[in-house]
Amino acid sequence: MRRGRRADARGGGHLILNAAATPPRPTSGHSPLDGATIALREPKERHGDHTTRPEFQPQPLLIQKAPELQRFGSLRLLPIALSAEARGLSAQLLNAILADTTILYALYKKHHWLVAGPTFYQLHLLFDKHAEEQLELIDLIAERIQSLGGIAVGDPRHAAELTTIPRPPDGAEEVPVMIGRLLDAHEIIIEKVRKALDATEKSKDLGTNDLLMGDVLRRHELQVWFVAEHVVDVPLAKA
Repeated sequence: MRRGRRADARGGGHLILNAAATPPRPTSGHSPLDGATIALREPKERHGDHTTRPEFQPQPLLIQKAPELQRFGSLRLLPIALSAEARGLSAQLLNAILADTTILYALYKKHHWLVAGPTFYQLHLLFDKHAEEQLELIDLIAERIQSLGGIAVGDPRHAAELTTIPRPPDGAEEVPVMIGRLLDAHEIIIEKVRKALDATEKSKDLGTNDLLMGDVLRRHELQVWFVAEHVVDVPLAKA
């Protein structure tokens, strides 16, 4: 009498046969497995030299929802030797600048597409260059907010709710009006940057202070110069 017998199925699994006795040899129309208890072990599938686990599927897990991990305006504790009060103030000031910078970036792209007239080529390229530089500032400011333990404004719709830059009409405007809007937007941001510089100097947040002075303020002042020179009323061909 045998305790059991192991047989391989064609699908790669292992069949465990538990029978009180060796099943009789097949006669007409009967299987040797008749009367046996069969347990199928789930096989590991092999593809070349790799083994896959059937319990894991390649289907993406779509439409997942969960509560937000950190609310906007709150702070995480990070070991950067700066008080929560100082970090919170800096994050608040930076988010105001970030929202305006996001809008200024979009304004530059809008004017880059819609500008027209004799200076089209020069301004088309200049506006796009300035937009890319503003995009770099957006990333720097947002990463500084995150490094302070805050939450950066990341949605343009959120930025539109927070910005103090006036919204332009949806259509195209004359070039001098476009330039005037850009210069006004720059000045709004520069005013906030200067206030933030004073505040971060008092709070000893030198990292934020360095970012605002070395990257943000100087970039804005340089862009103001380049844009403002296009509305200087000087003769083109005759003095």
